[in-house]
Amino acid sequence: MPGNGKRHIGLALPARDASEVAAVALGALLGGYAFRRYRTTGASPDAALTLLTSVNGPEAQALADRAQVLADAVTLVRDLVNTGPSDLVPVTFAAEAQRVAAACGLAIDVLDENALADGGYGGILGVGQGSVHPPRLVRLEYTHPGATRTLVLAGKGITFDSGGLSLKPPKSMEWMKSDMGGAGAVLGAMQAISALRPAVNVIGYLPLAENMPSGTAQRPSDVLTMHGGKTVEVLNTDAEGRLVLADVLDRSAADSPDLIVDIATLTGAQLVALGSRVAGVMASDDALAAGVAAASDRAGEAAWAMPLPGELRKGLDSSIADLANVSADRGGGMLVAGLFLREFVPDGVPWAHIDIAGPSFNESDPFGYTPRGGTGAATRALVQIAEDVAAGRLPAE
Repeated sequence: MPGNGKRHIGLALPARDASEVAAVALGALLGGYAFRRYRTTGASPDAALTLLTSVNGPEAQALADRAQVLADAVTLVRDLVNTGPSDLVPVTFAAEAQRVAAACGLAIDVLDENALADGGYGGILGVGQGSVHPPRLVRLEYTHPGATRTLVLAGKGITFDSGGLSLKPPKSMEWMKSDMGGAGAVLGAMQAISALRPAVNVIGYLPLAENMPSGTAQRPSDVLTMHGGKTVEVLNTDAEGRLVLADVLDRSAADSPDLIVDIATLTGAQLVALGSRVAGVMASDDALAAGVAAASDRAGEAAWAMPLPGELRKGLDSSIADLANVSADRGGGMLVAGLFLREFVPDGVPWAHIDIAGPSFNESDPFGYTPRGGTGAATRALVQIAEDVAAGRLPAE
């Protein structure tokens, strides 16, 4: 073992082309992941990976470098998801975003609870008001001098979800530290995008809150005034992710985006419909849903385009507010959540919603290059979407 304390692993492969070099490099880097923050014994030194192949040249090197960038981004997200929720509250998540922004040259703005109140972010404040850890809204910005299009990415950032006063069963809470997986994916994607430099402007929103029960928590039947002025009757405080995302979807109108993509561990219904490895994609039209799902698949992350049936919207009608946050009919819960979010998308802007409730956290044994625990789901998909927007492939016509 060399004196630098790292293990050195040589991986020899009979690759036929540069793309195979990249695939093996990415798989090896992702498969070698281990989360050791809380281990007091058995921690082994990090490994340095060397690829030995007959394929070389600038293309192979560039693709191998890209694999490292993507793996670093996914590792960041996995580490965030795996971190205990007492160590990753909204303010510490925002501080991590500031660290990433400084390292990557991203512009960043962080709103505290006072600025959120001044700005009318009723959804984020309502969800976060039951916690001793106040909410935050992080806005990250990547710009490219040759860009003609703007992409907005918005990720649900519930650092722990107890369900609020609509309390979850204890077993269902055990992995709710992962409820910030959408915000993590956006942060990881912004880190990778800053390194890969696609010709598109990208803005990332991280609405961060902890959903807790307490004497100050929002109550079922409370009415929130969201960013932009719409009112929402909160019938279930465990349907909180859509509330924080609604605020930033409305806020994004000021960015004049060509495409908005939100990503969230949003519904248990996603697990029922598609299982734990396939994300659900809903969008402002079927062609865009198919295009975003295809981009995710090309990035190596399984996704399936889903409809947004208009007849389900009636279930969100409220007798006292503009709409309710849940429907009385439990059928099609993933789709109803998408319909709720659509109410806050700026008029005329193409929009897609990716539900990663299942793929974000692996409660079972490791498989392939996916470990137990946080998976970093959709990080690579968001990078691919940004590259597709730069190339003109998205939004779909």
